[in-house]
Amino acid sequence: MKLSGFKYLTDQGVENIWKNKMMAFATFCVLLISLLLVGVAGLFYININSIIMGLTDHNEIAVYLNVGTPEERVAEIEAELSAIDNINKVEHITKQQALERMENWIDSKGRVIFNYIEGHDFMPDGFSITIKSNDLINDTTASIAMIPDVQEVNSSTQVAEFLIDLRKIATLIAGAVIVALSIVSLIMISNTTKASVYARREEIQIMKYVGATNIFIRMPFFVEGMITGFFSGTGAFFITWVIYRSIYRTLNSLPALMRAFNAGNIIPFSQVRIYVLLGYLLIGSLLGAVGSVISTRKHINV
Repeated sequence: MKLSGFKYLTDQGVENIWKNKMMAFATFCVLLISLLLVGVAGLFYININSIIMGLTDHNEIAVYLNVGTPEERVAEIEAELSAIDNINKVEHITKQQALERMENWIDSKGRVIFNYIEGHDFMPDGFSITIKSNDLINDTTASIAMIPDVQEVNSSTQVAEFLIDLRKIATLIAGAVIVALSIVSLIMISNTTKASVYARREEIQIMKYVGATNIFIRMPFFVEGMITGFFSGTGAFFITWVIYRSIYRTLNSLPALMRAFNAGNIIPFSQVRIYVLLGYLLIGSLLGAVGSVISTRKHINV
């Protein structure tokens, strides 16, 4: 197709929007709502995933060394732990700190025994470790246990397995919702534009009879749907921005709620803004264009 022909068909698509303002507006509204639903589902998923991943920081591995391990060796073990790929942070728990923690854990009656304790050499050095991924917690625990002078390694594998399963469920549900909403959106857009196509069915059939190709007939509808989808995506982006920012500010004004639900890991909109915008524009344009083209199928096959 020549450039002049492509420009003509594009101009026809833009002109059709103006000629069929009511149908274009109806398509715009349907696509706007559909994109909002898909976008909300996507943002909900990435924030749930971020919160779940943030819980990993609270799933610590406790490492206890042999009693009497020299300080030089303790420093070497700390370096060896830090070198393990899946380990995010290593905190050294000294003998004195371990004794103080034990005293805090024991009730007031049991603390009497500490009056008879002199020194803290009987306590082992230890480490409190946070990991990067719960998926590798078993391998990480095994690697730590193989280090010489490590007496015991305690890890909450049940918590890790629960978080892994929770993330899988969230991924499955979010993926199913996004796919389902996309299909429903495509069907709704196709049905909405059918009336517009039906009104021009005679024009389409005449073009078909005089030898116009399917691409030539469908291109104006393609352009019309793509432009409508583009503006729907733009509108959906700004609505999402306002709503998301309001919710984020509300949550930040309730620190107790943030701590209770680990909501401190909710992603600020500024970090995902460009991805949300591109997603809305691309998906909106694609759904609008494809939905409009599908509506012409019946009248092209004459």
